[in-house]
Amino acid sequence: MKILVTGGAGFIGSAVIRHIITNTQDSVINLDKLTYAGNLENLLAVGEDPRYAFEQVDICNRTELDRVFKQYQPDAIMHLAAESHVDRSIDGPAEFIQTNIVGTYTLLEAARTYWNALDVERKSAFRFHHISTDEVYGDLPHPSDQANATEHLFTETTAYQPSSPYSASKASSDHLVRAWLRTYGFPTLITNCSNNYGPYHFPEKLIPLVILNALEGKPLPIYGKGDQIRDWLYVEDHARALYLVATQGKVGETYNIGGHNEKQNLEVVQTICNILDKRVPTKTSYAEQITYVADRPGHDRRYAIDASKIEQELGWKPQETFESGLGKTVQWYLDNQQWCQRVQDGSYQRERLGVAY
Repeated sequence: MKILVTGGAGFIGSAVIRHIITNTQDSVINLDKLTYAGNLENLLAVGEDPRYAFEQVDICNRTELDRVFKQYQPDAIMHLAAESHVDRSIDGPAEFIQTNIVGTYTLLEAARTYWNALDVERKSAFRFHHISTDEVYGDLPHPSDQANATEHLFTETTAYQPSSPYSASKASSDHLVRAWLRTYGFPTLITNCSNNYGPYHFPEKLIPLVILNALEGKPLPIYGKGDQIRDWLYVEDHARALYLVATQGKVGETYNIGGHNEKQNLEVVQTICNILDKRVPTKTSYAEQITYVADRPGHDRRYAIDASKIEQELGWKPQETFESGLGKTVQWYLDNQQWCQRVQDGSYQRERLGVAY
């Protein structure tokens, strides 16, 4: 197969491409605008492979999308290109509306035009896989507020209640994808994933930010009391799941992908500190750098995924535990300090975002 991956230079997209090139015979066209979070260094391991091609294209540029479709003739699309940081969406929601909603619309229309011109066999085999987030569902009951809260999980039929400009823009794009299936018969699938972590994660996100701040002796900021709960998914487990859905998933279906690892944010930070205490010991524990700051506006308190559908129907389940995945992640950042310095180009120095509201 020829698979067009949008946002392939980003954190999850690059993991997907590395997985496909390393573990399958398929070829990949990486279409990425190369914003601050896109980095071709993430793909050095596969960049010279003849089955890999790169196109620097904005998904809002219909002319360029049409050219790429005509030139490469893909058999499937895995759409990961998105603005994805909640705090940035609070500061500047316009970019999220443009990329996540207008961009998804533009890509859908370019793909539908291309799909309509395919012969019957290729048309029936074509797939458009839209990658989304569990944040579209809003949040779940928290154990501190409800005794049986842990029995509540996001399923594929949970109603959408997005809380932030980011999650609202992703919810909007999900609705567009479903509408293009219903109205035009365009063959789409959707996945909604929990919080990813792992190598090559841009250091605005919690885990890489804490690792790097800890090593530099900087404060480790915790929003509110740090009792917000997230389900953590190792990015390479997610990449396996996404490829499985793109190639074996049923058209029109939604699949939730989670790591079965509910952790409070404070527990995540403390675990990172414990790992660093053992691997890069100092006179005091890194946990002494933990600092509590004002909570994020509209902060969701708990996310938790029921991933039983993808396990039962497609046979996927995560291979990494939170402990094994986090250990690998911390070690990767210890071994790749130069990468960390290069991706922080001076415009972002791990300062707090999302307070201008």
